[in-house]
Amino acid sequence: MRDQFDREIEYMRISVTDRCNLRCQYCMPATGVKHLLHSEILSYEEILQIVRAAARLGVHKIRVTGGEPLVRRGIIDFIRQLKATEGIDKVVITTNGVLLDEMAADLLDAGIDGVNLSLDTLDAAEFHRITGKDGLESVLKALDTLLAAPTCKVKVNCVPIRGFNEDGLMDVAGLARDRAISVRFIELMPVGFAFEQGMRGIPMTRVEQLLQERYGPFRAEGDGLPKGDAGPARYVRPMNFQGELGFIDALGHKFCASCNRVRLTADGFLKLCLNARTGLDLKALLRQGADAAEIEEKMRTAIYRKPREHYFLEKTHDEADTRRMYQVGG
Repeated sequence: MRDQFDREIEYMRISVTDRCNLRCQYCMPATGVKHLLHSEILSYEEILQIVRAAARLGVHKIRVTGGEPLVRRGIIDFIRQLKATEGIDKVVITTNGVLLDEMAADLLDAGIDGVNLSLDTLDAAEFHRITGKDGLESVLKALDTLLAAPTCKVKVNCVPIRGFNEDGLMDVAGLARDRAISVRFIELMPVGFAFEQGMRGIPMTRVEQLLQERYGPFRAEGDGLPKGDAGPARYVRPMNFQGELGFIDALGHKFCASCNRVRLTADGFLKLCLNARTGLDLKALLRQGADAAEIEEKMRTAIYRKPREHYFLEKTHDEADTRRMYQVGG
């Protein structure tokens, strides 16, 4: 379906949990946070009811997120059910990768189409400092297991933060030198725990400069780089790279005009924009007994009203959301 600004909405990001097995310094405090109760989180069957309605409205791509989605019991069967849903032709997942090595084979068997791996360093000691746990070796092993699967598209997501992980950014980029993989650098959003702690992102122009100093000039645009379903990322490829490097900067290169997504939080709220409170309480509708037709129609009305753009650049805005990233699924 199309919203009021004639954008085709065809992609839904679904958070299945607000829990995580890591304590990344830029995401949540080491002491943890207050999590949702089990009764407050949508069941898989409730999520599938929403997905079926979304598919009838034209959504055909689903991304499963968290928190960390692999910590939720039954996630493999849920992926398999998503893949079997009429109208859904692509199911992908975003994960920190710590549990991925032991679950990669089952995910592939369930039909997963792609994995986005959040990884901010290739140094084991730095990994422990950033995440609060060991696990880098397991993450990298799982990465190569997935790369050997011809049907699974693998991407690495890295958030460049000034004075935090900048010394290792070029090494992370180097993963794409000898692997057919997309390494994307994602701009730190000015919301949530990281921003509250005074952390600031590194401008993508600076990241690009550092990449060219380390790896040489980029090939010409369009030279075998991802198109179509590549999303908001801008891709480049150094001359000697098998894979590509991408940049996602919602502030520096605002892509709201082409936004094609909505989000479903773990507690059942349909978010129409990452930085807006605007949306629909689908959990309430489901648990009040709304049938499939009503759910679909309410979603259609809500999605049509998707905001024109995000509010990140405005110091105050009545509709700006205050939830942290682990609560909305990124």
